[in-house]
Amino acid sequence: MSSEPQWELPQSVQSLLPHLEELRRRLMAAVLALVVGAALAFMLAPRLLAFLTVPIGGLEELQAIELTEPISVYMRVSLLAGAILAMPVIVYEVMAFVTPGLLPHERRGLFIALPFIFLSFLAGAAFAYYVMLPVAVPFLANFGGIQGNFRVSSYLSFTARLILWVGVAFEMPLIIAVLARLGIVTPQILRRGWRVAVAGIAILAALITPTVDPVNMAIVMLPLLLLYGLSIVLATWMYRLRGVTSNE
Repeated sequence: MSSEPQWELPQSVQSLLPHLEELRRRLMAAVLALVVGAALAFMLAPRLLAFLTVPIGGLEELQAIELTEPISVYMRVSLLAGAILAMPVIVYEVMAFVTPGLLPHERRGLFIALPFIFLSFLAGAAFAYYVMLPVAVPFLANFGGIQGNFRVSSYLSFTARLILWVGVAFEMPLIIAVLARLGIVTPQILRRGWRVAVAGIAILAALITPTVDPVNMAIVMLPLLLLYGLSIVLATWMYRLRGVTSNE
């Protein structure tokens, strides 16, 4: 009686299985951190809502249309705050998955940069809240002299998007510096691609900015352009630490 043939995975696939298992563990840890952060933020949701609605004049200036809108707003705010709380763990898990292929001094420098990357995100979020929202919200709320009754869900969606993406944009210089230290990005590429960068920043500012007026777009574009310039400076410094001397 002949036995059925035993099928085996190709060697190339078998070699990937340990990496896929590690990726699964890293993702589970990141998701767990997000869940814990969101649970902690949910308990502080009333205070967070009061804080986020200051630019519009307080929570009493907003209204809910649908029956489930209040709870969905609570969940959205909790998820956003939970993501911010869990970001150090999420970034750590991503870097821990990448760093086994790096040299010890590269791995050490990468983990030293993690707290500063997180602080950069907080700086961007603070800039969005304290500088951009006080300009954008009154402009939108009073545009054309039309009196509006604003939905709490739409306001929180707009506020969360602005804070999140501006915070991510503020991480750009340090992330590019780390990539330059690893040799993935060179300062020459950044300098030669400044036209593409300006066009990309203009598109990003248009996506982030809820209005089409040049004032609000300039408020977004100016810090992003300055951050790109800072990225070139940091990339040049970090790339030189690799002992590479290059001429344009």
